[in-house]
Amino acid sequence: MSAFEQSFEKSLEQYAELVVKVGVNIQNGQDLLVTAPIETLEFTRLIVQKAYAAGAKYVQVDFDDDNITRSRFEHGSDDSFDYYPAWKGDMMERFAEAGGATLTIKVPDPELYKGIDSDKVSRATKAAAEARKGYSKYTRNHEISWCLIKAPTKAWANKVFADIPEEDRINVMWETIFKMNRVDGGDAVQNWRTHLDTLNTMSDLLNKKNYKSLHYRAPGTDLKIELVDNHIWGGGGSENKQGVYTVANMPTEEVFTMPKRSGVNGYVSSTMPLNLNGQLVDQMRITFKDGQVVAYTAASGEEHLKNLFATDEGARYLGEVALVPHDSPISNLNRIFYNTGIDENASCHLAVGSAYPFNMKNGTSMSNEELLQHECNVSLTHVDFMIGSAELDIDGELQDGTIEPVFRKGNWAF
Repeated sequence: MSAFEQSFEKSLEQYAELVVKVGVNIQNGQDLLVTAPIETLEFTRLIVQKAYAAGAKYVQVDFDDDNITRSRFEHGSDDSFDYYPAWKGDMMERFAEAGGATLTIKVPDPELYKGIDSDKVSRATKAAAEARKGYSKYTRNHEISWCLIKAPTKAWANKVFADIPEEDRINVMWETIFKMNRVDGGDAVQNWRTHLDTLNTMSDLLNKKNYKSLHYRAPGTDLKIELVDNHIWGGGGSENKQGVYTVANMPTEEVFTMPKRSGVNGYVSSTMPLNLNGQLVDQMRITFKDGQVVAYTAASGEEHLKNLFATDEGARYLGEVALVPHDSPISNLNRIFYNTGIDENASCHLAVGSAYPFNMKNGTSMSNEELLQHECNVSLTHVDFMIGSAELDIDGELQDGTIEPVFRKGNWAF
C-alpha cells in the first residue's frame, strides 16, 4: 500500500468514527438507521462497523440510487407523484418513538431532474413531507439523534470539480470533505470538540445581546428581520431530549436562530446557486412584506421556486436566520458545492419554511397552533438559501433601540 493509500485509509477511518461518535453520537444499545447513496457502499460499511463498535444494537442501511429515483419521474404514472407509502412514514415515526438514531449521507445530484417537469418533483416532495410529518416532529424538536453528512458520488464530483481531470475528481472530493470536517490532521474528534466550543461561545454571546432585529445590506439586498421574542441562538451541536449531544449537520460553521414570522420586510438576493431537490435555482431575488414572500425572480429555475412557495402557506415565510463569516474554512475553499449542507456553511443564509422550535424558549412543548401564535413559522418544508458575501453588512438592533454592527464586509464586527 502506497503512502497516499495509507493516509487515505487513516482519514476515512477517522471520518467514519467522527460521524458515529460526534455526529450522531450513537449510544450503547441504540438502533441506527443509515441512509446512503449506493455509490458510497464501502464507506457505509465502515460506518456500520464503527457503529457496532460504539455499542449500536442494530444498524439498518437503506441505499438510494439516482437512476432508480429518476426512473419514477420518467416512467411513473401521473397519480404516483402525489403518493408516498403510508407504511414507510409510519415506520419512520415508530423508529423515532423508540429512540432510534438516523445518519444520512445527503449528496443529491445537482442535475438529477434535468429535463423533468418541476411540478412532478414538487408534488412528490410534498407527498413525502405529508406522510413523514410524524417523524419530522421528532427532528424539528430535536427529540432524537440525527445527522446529515457528505461523501463523494461521481455525479456530484463531476459537477463541483469539472475543472480538473475526471480521474482525479473523486479523490479530490474526498480530500475536500476530510478538510472541511477537520479530519486533515491530528485527532479529528478532539478537533471537533474545540470547534464546537467556539461555535457555542458565539451563540452565548448572541444570546446575551438578545437582538430585537437584524438589518442586512449588500448589492441586491436590503432586508430587515425581526427576531421572535425569547429566541435562542444555537450552533455546532446540542443535547436532544434524551440528553445526548449530537451535531445535526457535518460540516457546520453556522450560528442560527428564529425570525419573527410576520417581521420580515425588504428584499434579498442569493449569492450561490441552490440545489433544490435535484433542481438548480440561480440568482434569486425575493421580496418580503410583513413576513410573506410577495415577489420573486430567478435567472434560472424560477419554476422550481414557484413550486417551493406553493408547498403550503408556511413555505412563503422565513423559518431560520443563520450567520457564517465570509472568512471561514469552507468559504475560503472558493468553490461552489451545489450542496446546501456545505454551501450554507460557507455563507450567511436564510431558510423559508418550518422553524426549529428549539430556537425559542419553551418552543418544543408547543403545538403547531401555539407556535404560530408565538410567531414561529410552521411548514412541511425547510429550504436554506445562501445570501452571504464579502460585501454583506448586518446591523443589530438591541432591545433599547440601539443599533450596532454585527457584520462588516462579510465578517464579524465584534
